[in-house]
Amino acid sequence: MNKLKVFYWIATALFSAAMIATAVPNVIKDEESIKFITGLGYPEYFVPFIGAAKIVGSVVILIPGLKTLKEWAYAGLFFDLSSAVFSIVALYGVKPDMAPMLVFFGLFAASYILWKKQPA
Repeated sequence: MNKLKVFYWIATALFSAAMIATAVPNVIKDEESIKFITGLGYPEYFVPFIGAAKIVGSVVILIPGLKTLKEWAYAGLFFDLSSAVFSIVALYGVKPDMAPMLVFFGLFAASYILWKKQPA
């Protein structure tokens, strides 16, 4: 296995694990999760839906092949991350405690870019 593929799998596994870890509280309707997401202005019924969508997308990017479906999964996960950041910034402004989001975006970018560089 070449270095590119190794780095792809590391970035993808870490990104998927992080997304699933943030999605599980949504799916099980954890009180803190509901409070946070509804505090951003989203309805309560949206919480388990977005959690399930993040889990599905995270699993899809781990499955080899599925080129078109994987492209959609990456798009959905990007929209989830970017809309979360946008909502937080719109309500509270930019704060230092948002810095961990850069890790999510970095892992996302590494996973996607390295996937696109894989031979067909």
